[in-house]
Amino acid sequence: MSERNTFYKGYVELLVLRFLSEDDYYGLQLVKKIKEESNGLINLSVGTLYPTLYKLIEKKYITDYKVQTGERMIKVFYHIENLGRERLDRLIKDYNELTIIMNNIIGH
Repeated sequence: MSERNTFYKGYVELLVLRFLSEDDYYGLQLVKKIKEESNGLINLSVGTLYPTLYKLIEKKYITDYKVQTGERMIKVFYHIENLGRERLDRLIKDYNELTIIMNNIIGH
């Protein structure tokens, strides 16, 4: 894993909630969407994504549901709940405050 990806791992919860606030996604869709929207700069592994999804479910920020997409194929989709939207708002606020602080510290 590159240093950049290690740095971005701290933002996985924020990214997942952000994209789920737009639509329901299954895991691989989220990985692809995050990579696409970051112009390939953030390339999450499923090993990073799924523990975050399970944690968000446990905290009731998101729920999951299954959809049969083929004769034997079932995909698990994730849906943001109201608590997750509140959490997302807080994370965005914290991120914006931290960005200002860091920019002041490093002189930008």
